[in-house]
Order: sequence, then C-alpha cells, then structure tokens
Amino acid sequence: MRYNGYVSSPLSVRFDRDVLDRLRRQAASTPGATPSGLVQRLVDEGLRMAEHPGVVFKDGPGGRRPGLKVGPDVWELVKFLCEIDERGERAIEAASEVFAIPETAVRAGLAYYTSYPDEVDAWIADADAVSERAEQAWRHQQELLG
Repeated sequence: MRYNGYVSSPLSVRFDRDVLDRLRRQAASTPGATPSGLVQRLVDEGLRMAEHPGVVFKDGPGGRRPGLKVGPDVWELVKFLCEIDERGERAIEAASEVFAIPETAVRAGLAYYTSYPDEVDAWIADADAVSERAEQAWRHQQELLG
C-alpha cells in the first residue's frame, strides 16, 4: 500500500491473545512487515473499506492495491474513464458495460478516487510506465527481426 507519508502517533491497543498470535505470524510471513506496520496497514484499509463500500484491497505483483469487490482495480476503472469519449452518466454506463459490473460499483470506484486521487494516479502512472517499457521492448524486437 502506498502511503503518502504520515506522522505516526502512539496508541496503546490490547489484542486478544489469539489475534496477537495471528498478527505476529502474518507479519513474520510477510517480507519486510512488522506487527505494528501490519496493524497500520490493516486499520487503514479497514477504514477505507468502511468509507467506500464495494472497494477491497488486493495483493498482486505490483503490490497491494484498491480494487472493486466485483470488478477491476480502481486505477483500471479510472484510466478507462479518462480514456473514453463519453462523459457523465454515459461514461458510467460505458464502464458498467465494458467491465460487466453494476453502475453502483463504478460509482464506488469513483468515490474512492475522489478521496485518494494521488494514490490512484500513482498506480496509473506506474501502469503506463510498464506498458511503455513493454512497447519499447516489442518495437526493438521487431526491428531486430525485420
């Protein structure tokens, strides 16, 4: 998860023994994770999901990212909406049709983007960079073969 930087403040929290054991096991099995860092991430994600029903967090090669419960990652939805000609309600209808998701899911993704635009824009920029590198490699291969 990408944090745009934050100033941490201490908070004393008591966990049931079973929860604390599971937290420690999960942190130990996650490269680079600490129990306090894992708590920070899980609480942040939990709050974001409570604020934006229909958004969940998914693991993947690029890291942990927000996605729709019933569809694409939020960045994929936003990128699609930015690239199509339709605007307003027609854009929401188009996204609903293309991703085969309800319009309510499209709206949930947009609401998340409204709250966390810098985070989603960073995912889009990363995806664009990966795509550009792949296209450059393909072109180079074609030149070698041509």
